[in-house]
Amino acid sequence: MEKTFEIGDAVKCEKFASLKHDFVGVIEKTYENSAMVMITEFDAEDENIVSDFHEHAIVSFQKMKKLQLNK
Repeated sequence: MEKTFEIGDAVKCEKFASLKHDFVGVIEKTYENSAMVMITEFDAEDENIVSDFHEHAIVSFQKMKKLQLNK
């Protein structure tokens, strides 16, 4: 699988585990098939869970999409 994600990319990630909604974040570290994402935007209903995750999550590349930032 060719890596198309890089550190610093903004991504939209699918909900998982206790999260009830999709979220947006920035890739901080990449692994072979996943990345550590700093969660930057999330639904208010998920606030406690995001806090429990210390605003970070490991997400499979298959469960994220790169966002195009307006320049």
